[in-house]
Amino acid sequence: MPTVLFVNGWRFFFYSNEGNEPIHIHCKKGEKECKYWLDTIMYDLEEAYSYKMNPKDKREVKEIIYAHFEIIEKEWNKFKTRSK
Repeated sequence: MPTVLFVNGWRFFFYSNEGNEPIHIHCKKGEKECKYWLDTIMYDLEEAYSYKMNPKDKREVKEIIYAHFEIIEKEWNKFKTRSK
């Protein structure tokens, strides 16, 4: 589970055993957890799931993802290249 970022207590990471899923990022802070799909063409996000997160948490995570969108995409591509 490579960690890509640590921001405001949120850990952003990938799972190594998810097969051929499109680009996405997992986020966790304590018992709060979520997963977002990244649309690199439209520069957009879609929530795949969230657990124990309120609207403020979701807003904070989305802001962090948007602020680091290119880094996440770059790390995803490196990660996928290494795991082939």
